[in-house]
Amino acid sequence: MAVEVDVHLTADNQICVIHDKTTERTAGKRMVIKGSVMAQLKKFDAGLWKGEKWRGEPIPTLTEVLKTVPANGKLVVEIKSSSKILDKLKQEIELSGLRKEQVEIIAFSISTIAAAKKLMPEHKMLWLTELLHPYIHSVLGKNPKSLIKYVKARALDGVNVGDCKYFTHRYISELKQAQLDVYTWTVNNPQRAKQLLDFGVDWVTTDRPSWMRGMLRN
Repeated sequence: MAVEVDVHLTADNQICVIHDKTTERTAGKRMVIKGSVMAQLKKFDAGLWKGEKWRGEPIPTLTEVLKTVPANGKLVVEIKSSSKILDKLKQEIELSGLRKEQVEIIAFSISTIAAAKKLMPEHKMLWLTELLHPYIHSVLGKNPKSLIKYVKARALDGVNVGDCKYFTHRYISELKQAQLDVYTWTVNNPQRAKQLLDFGVDWVTTDRPSWMRGMLRN
């Protein structure tokens, strides 16, 4: 099991762990992450929106999150900033003392994840993408064969694909035959998760990890 987090670069070159590009949804007050300093962001309550139990939880930095990764744990870091974050990201990962296999990196921006791979080749990196209708897919050159070529040309380790009806056994098999790691998101249905794992998917991202693991074991 692993934990996936999203990261943004702040105005004072700190790495903030937060899903959205602003604080509005989870903190109730709107501040744009890239235009704010970490000290400002730390003043917000980022837990209360989820429930009283989490009242007072501040927005964490990546350094704080890295310290929570156990010896047998893994952290998947999704870059939601531009490539300006990469030097700081590399520095923080190195200072964490975690083993290279404990930190993986993903991003929707192909240029950002390709640059990250050049800077930190020792870490596994996957391109986040979504499948379209097969006809459009073909027109855009994102069928399995061209997708494989596209990813391998950038020395990436695999793809992290948004689950949909076009993410089939045949599609997954072609990716695996090309020796790519294949992850998928976001799957909250145990039957679909089991099916995808049977198809050869390496990791399934879910909003309910403990529950999902229990359901799959049963």
